[in-house]
Amino acid sequence: MSTAPAPARAAREVYRDTVAELLPGEPRLVVLDSDTGLFGGVDFGSAADRYLNLGIAEHTLMGTAAGLAREGRIPLVNTMAAFASSRAVEAVKIDIAMGNLPVLIAATHSGVSAGHLGPTHHALEDLAVMRALPHMTVVVPGDAAGTGELLRQALTLGGPVYFRLGRGATPDLPAGPPLRLGKAQQLRHGTDVTLAACGPYPTLAALEAADLLECEGITANVLHLHTVKPLDTPALLSSLGVRDTVITVEEHWSSGGFGSAVAEALSAVRPVRVHRMALPDEFVPVAGSQRYLLERGGVSARAIAERARDSLVSRSGGTR
Repeated sequence: MSTAPAPARAAREVYRDTVAELLPGEPRLVVLDSDTGLFGGVDFGSAADRYLNLGIAEHTLMGTAAGLAREGRIPLVNTMAAFASSRAVEAVKIDIAMGNLPVLIAATHSGVSAGHLGPTHHALEDLAVMRALPHMTVVVPGDAAGTGELLRQALTLGGPVYFRLGRGATPDLPAGPPLRLGKAQQLRHGTDVTLAACGPYPTLAALEAADLLECEGITANVLHLHTVKPLDTPALLSSLGVRDTVITVEEHWSSGGFGSAVAEALSAVRPVRVHRMALPDEFVPVAGSQRYLLERGGVSARAIAERARDSLVSRSGGTR
């Protein structure tokens, strides 16, 4: 990931600013906060009374959001991903998902983006938890630039949404097709292997891996799947190369997350070899930056390229 462009804005900052822009014009919107500090100092103007900071009480936050949604409001719940998908998940399941209520859960500090705070603040199971809930749409913006557009589209769905955001700034992805919720973006075309990525650094690593492979005569499709549920299975199928090999890349434990979703979807319709590049099944024992912890866990361009190379050699019986 060394050749990635310089970081731009944090996706959560774009989310915050988009909420501040939308709130005055849509009287059904209500912002519920768990003392994240994200909205400190933000001017909501005439809509200031529709911002409520309930403190660090995530379970109560979800229940309050469900009640407001049943009264015709569209709540945006703001908390950290580690807490949305753990201590608050019963209320997410029973109060929000079961009723198919229009509550958007904006979960910050996802993955290892709060790596300096240690494993209590890592969220490496949240995609597995949230995508298992009926009615739940799961969205992971790939960069700050696309966050506002995906948020606007998510708010029109009329059902629960898990909106996964990191903590700090990450580099913007290269320009691709227009963002459409539920539709993958094809960022690069190839014929030998498909690299399917979810999240900012995993997608950048997949793009860089494609560059490395190209130097060896291997061409790769790179798909950016910002919507984990519903998954764009048709795009995955149409991107398959002649060797039917897919490598998934994500910022999550290997079990139950994005890679699992891809494997489940493809296995139902076509025999495809799926390799999952994710963090190993263990708590991250050290503190560090998001990028450092990902690379330490094997989510890096070099590791992706190596996996692709090995898979293609194996697929062809030892020669390529």
